[in-house]
Amino acid sequence: MLTAQEALERLKAGNARFVKGEATQQKLLTHQERAEMASEQNPFAIVLGCSDSRVPAEMVFDQGLGDLFVIRVAGNIVAPSQVGSVEFAAERYDCAVVVVLGHSHCGAIQATIDTLKHPDQAPSSNLMSIVNRVRPSVEILMQTELKDDLKKLSAHAVRSNVFASVNQLRHGSAVLESLIEKGKMIVVGAEYSLESGEVIFFDF
Repeated sequence: MLTAQEALERLKAGNARFVKGEATQQKLLTHQERAEMASEQNPFAIVLGCSDSRVPAEMVFDQGLGDLFVIRVAGNIVAPSQVGSVEFAAERYDCAVVVVLGHSHCGAIQATIDTLKHPDQAPSSNLMSIVNRVRPSVEILMQTELKDDLKKLSAHAVRSNVFASVNQLRHGSAVLESLIEKGKMIVVGAEYSLESGEVIFFDF
C-alpha cells in the first residue's frame, strides 16, 4: 500500500511520461494476465474525473489495468453516487489519495455558462442535474469582470469547479472525513490540459 505522497509521485511520474510520449503501461494484456486479475484488484489511487472522451485517466497518468479506481461523470461533479463510489474504494482498497481531475475546455462548464447566459433555453432536466451542481462555481465568476471574456471565464470556472468538488469530498462524507482526520487519505484537485497533456496539481 502506497502513502498519499508516494501515490501522488507515481501519478506525476506517469503523466510526465505521457506528456513526453514515453508511456510504458499502455500494453495489451495476455489471456493469462487478464485471468489473474479477475479475482481481485488493488488500485493505488482514486480518480474522480470528467467523462470527456479526451481525458482517459489511465492513459493520462500512464497506468495499467487495475492501477486506478476511476469514477467518471460529466463535469467531474460530486453527487451521492460519486461520494459512495469514493467511499467504497477508499475503504475496500485503502487508497490514500483521491484526485479530482478537471480539464480545459470542459463541455459541462460550457453548458452551465450557456444556461446562465440563456435561461430561456434550458437543457433537459437530466442535464440540468449536472448544470445545477456546476452552477455555484460559475455564477460567482459571472459577477466579476470575467463575464465579458468567455475564454477566461471558462478557464477559471474549470478550476473553481474542481475546488468545489474537492471541498464536497473533504467535508460531505463522514467516512472520508474520518479517513482524512486520521491521516489515511488526502483529496487533491488537478487540471488536465487538452493541449499539452500535462496535469497540474493544485495546492489548497
